[in-house]
Parts: sequence; C-alpha cells; structure tokens
Amino acid sequence: MALVATFCLAILTGLIFRKTPKVVAWLVFVGVGAALLFAVKQVGVSQQIFSGMIAVDPFAVFFKSLLAVCTLIIFLFSIFSSEVQTTMKRMAEYYSLLVAMTLGMFLMAGVTNVLMMVLAMELTSLSSYILAGYTKEAADSSEASLKYIIYGAVSSGVMLYGISILFGLTGAMDYTGINQSLSLNIPNHLALLTAVVFVVVGFGYKISAVPFHFWTPDVYEGAPITVTAFLSVASKAAGFAMMIRFFKVVFIDTSVLAAPTGMWTSLYGFEWNKLLAILSVLTMTLGNLVAVWQDNLKRLLAYSSIAHAGYMLMGVVVLSDQGIAAVLIYFIMYLVMNLGAFFVVMLVANKTGSEDISAYRGLGYRTPLVGVAMAIFLVSLTGLPPTAGFIGKLYLFGALLEAKWIWLAVVGAFNSVISLYYYARVFRYMFLRDSEGQTSSITLHRSEAILLLAFVIVTILFGLYFTPLVEWANASVQMFGIR
Repeated sequence: MALVATFCLAILTGLIFRKTPKVVAWLVFVGVGAALLFAVKQVGVSQQIFSGMIAVDPFAVFFKSLLAVCTLIIFLFSIFSSEVQTTMKRMAEYYSLLVAMTLGMFLMAGVTNVLMMVLAMELTSLSSYILAGYTKEAADSSEASLKYIIYGAVSSGVMLYGISILFGLTGAMDYTGINQSLSLNIPNHLALLTAVVFVVVGFGYKISAVPFHFWTPDVYEGAPITVTAFLSVASKAAGFAMMIRFFKVVFIDTSVLAAPTGMWTSLYGFEWNKLLAILSVLTMTLGNLVAVWQDNLKRLLAYSSIAHAGYMLMGVVVLSDQGIAAVLIYFIMYLVMNLGAFFVVMLVANKTGSEDISAYRGLGYRTPLVGVAMAIFLVSLTGLPPTAGFIGKLYLFGALLEAKWIWLAVVGAFNSVISLYYYARVFRYMFLRDSEGQTSSITLHRSEAILLLAFVIVTILFGLYFTPLVEWANASVQMFGIR
C-alpha cells in the first residue's frame, strides 16, 4: 500500500512541480524507504492476504527487503547519472516507473496464485519496457525496448498457455490447491511435463536463463546504466523468488516433508529439477563463453549476469532448504558486488562518454580509487576470497556437494575459471595498458567517492563477516503452508 500511494503521489507531484522534479525524486525515496520499514516489520509473520493470492512469510519478507534496498541504491545511482539528469522533463515519469516496477516485484516475491503470478509479472514487465527505452535520444535505446517487448510478449504467452494446461489438469489456481489436486489424482505425465516446460519459459525469461536470454545483452546495452543495474539484480531476484515458491509449493510431496536433512521429495518422482539442472549448465556456460568476446562493459556484465543466473539455478536444483538458503545468501552478495561494478561503469561513462573497455586503459593509475574498486568488484564476481562473492559460491557449492550433485558442482567450478579470464581482461586494461588517448583522471564528487567506498567496504566485509546474513537466509526459507 505504501508503494501504491507513492506511485500515485509521484505522478501528481510531477504534474504540480514540473520544473523541480527533484521533489518527486525525494518523495519516491521516502516512499520506498517506508515500504522497506513496513516489510521489516513483517518479520515472523506467516499468513495469506488478498483472498489467498499473496503470502506474507519470511521468504517474501527477505526478497521484499532486498528489492527495496536495491531500489533505494538505484535512486542514489540516478542522482549521479548523466543519462537521467539530462532528461529533466521526463524525470518524474522515470521515478514513478521505478516505483511501479518495485511494486510488481514485491507482488512477485509473495505470489501464491498463478493468476496473480501473471499479473505481477506483467506489472513489472510493462514498467521495465518503458524504462529500457527511457533515453530516447540514444540510437540503441528504442531498439532495446522493442526487443524487450517482443521477447516479453512471447514468453508471457507461452507461460499463460502452460498455466492453462495446469489449470485444466488440476482445476485450481492457487499453489496449495494445485499441489493437493496433484497429490490426490495422478495426471497425464506428458501433459504435466508440457505445462511445466511452458511455465519455465516465463521464469527463464525473467531470470535471463538460456535459451530465453536473447533480450538481455541488447537491453542491458541500450537502457540507461541505472535501469540496467536494476534489471540485473532486482528483476532477477523477483523472478527467482517467484520460481522457487512455485516449484517448492506446487510439486513438494507433503507426506514426506519432515525429512531431518531439510531435503524435499517431489510428487511421485516428477524430476522437474533435472530440467532446471540442464538450464543451469547451459546458462552459466553460454554466459561465460560469450562474455569472453565482449568489449562493451555493459554487454560483458550482461553475459556475466546470465552466468550468475546459472550459478543460482544450481541452488534450486538440489531440492533442499540448504540449497534455497544458499541462493538467498548469493543474492545478498550479488547485489553488493554487481551494483558496485555497474556504479563504476556509470562513473567512467559519465566522464568519458564511452562504455567500451578501451576507456579503462590505465584507469588504475589515472584514478586509483575507481580502478582498485572495480578490481575488487571483479574479484568478488569471480568468487575469490576474501570477498562477498566467495562466500556466495561457497554456500552454493556446499549445498550441491551435500546433495551429491558432484557433476554439477564440477561444471560450476569450471565456469568460474572461465569467468576469471574475461574479468582479467578488464584488469589488464586498467593496470597493464598505457593510457592511449585517455590522459585525464576521473574526478569524483565527495558523495560519489563515499558511495563507491561503501560498496567496496561492504564487499570485503561480507567476505569476512557473514554469519548474520547466513542466519537471516536460513530463517527465510520458510514459506506459508509448508512445515
């Protein structure tokens, strides 16, 4: 409700204060901050609202808190973004759409009904389509938005068809009702598999999983850097939250739920997790291999984001609370290190007007703070100690080994080695290449330097002290209706 009120007030305030859009910006900041406080107050609650369509439980509270923090950080990014600040006339619409997108993702985090699932996805998607084409003056911005709409429409249509098959098999729309129907009546296995595959298309599009990833590099490159950073973390987190809840609630065998190890058992041996294992391998491998050839930093981080989606899918595959907790831990670490990397890309683009890797020649010597910060973020994205990324991968691989998915852990480790190569390319340009045509340093305002240092400190801190985060993640795997 706080987000709905903020969205309406932002539109009205934008009409009244047309020449001072910063009023809208700070209104949005306060509104999203209020939504974060209300979400935190829901800790320990486990119930359903809106006629059983939305769950308020520890799992939803975790993702709502993560999404609200991400939105507030993107708000700070927007203050320093030349792409956003040069569009004074449309700034009110920009912040209003950010709130609308956040509202859609909040709903995605707690959705427990297939109809509400589609509505939440569409609210998020429609807002992101417009934001992706926000910088209309850029040649590739409209192209990015159009591609995003086309892929989104196709994936939504396929997902809806899968949902219609699932409804035809079970006669229910809420997750618990579908689970009960499947438990009592064994459906046609081919029809069930078809429905699951079609629904996975919608999830795969949202989390940028291969082969539903084609929109990602073009949209990431054409959208403003602030929107790209938002899509890379928040949209992916909301997609994972929705997918994890759907598979865990719909296909879990409640009769054998009380396993002491926290492992789940799927209904009558329906091995949907093997489908996700294949997607995981394809996603991380293609993302890393194609990233090797990228010279544009936004495209490089786009393919890196695809690869990280593959890593996080590994945690869903293992069918255990430990695996889900590992995904939640990874998202905390991913938010810090990925947004930090995008912040550096934005600072460099503001100064040089380029997102190409050549703009980073000698950056480590021209502006040591920016160069060292970027190096730390890339080390963390690779998964090396003592950074946040290492802890994220440690728990993911630990969950895989605990569940005896040895081959998938090996594939994941091999892909981490590949990622080190293309991250090292950026290192080489920053510290081992001469500053050809790049002689000036990047002057940072005090507030920019403080925000950058905050990302660096948190990235290292989470790599050294992470016990509270792990405890929070372990407590957040609980979902409404599941013991």
